[in-house]
Amino acid sequence: MNIVTIKDKEEKRTIARKVLENLLEWFEVDESREGYIHDCADWTFLAAMDDDKPVGFLCLKETGKATVELAVMGVMKDHHRNGAGRKLVETAKGVAKADGYEFMQVKTVKMGMYEDYDRTNLFYISCGFKELEVFPLLWDEANPCQIYVMSL
Repeated sequence: MNIVTIKDKEEKRTIARKVLENLLEWFEVDESREGYIHDCADWTFLAAMDDDKPVGFLCLKETGKATVELAVMGVMKDHHRNGAGRKLVETAKGVAKADGYEFMQVKTVKMGMYEDYDRTNLFYISCGFKELEVFPLLWDEANPCQIYVMSL
């Protein structure tokens, strides 16, 4: 498993589409999924490659002078629990730190709402993220937004 930085905007969108459409349990809202696919072209884009085939990706976007957000990530279902996600996060931490950021944040649905997102929460916690705050209405009542942070 190799982690590479992708610069080409169309390649970013192609990889994001392939992965996110494989993960409809998390990215079922068309408008939201298409937004990530469109916006990822302008963000730092890391891809997990298995035999030169993309199996996952992670995007970073600046949210403040000292803070970068893990804006979106996904790993193909058949590659879950094999280290690709963890490797993406570890690489992203190094990239963000090298770019001068001091903190990384990530937003997800609050623990206890949906089983799929509970696994996501546990993954972020296992990567070193700490709970910061829940915004109950940032997205909507059915999807309270949990923000996690980590110091780089």
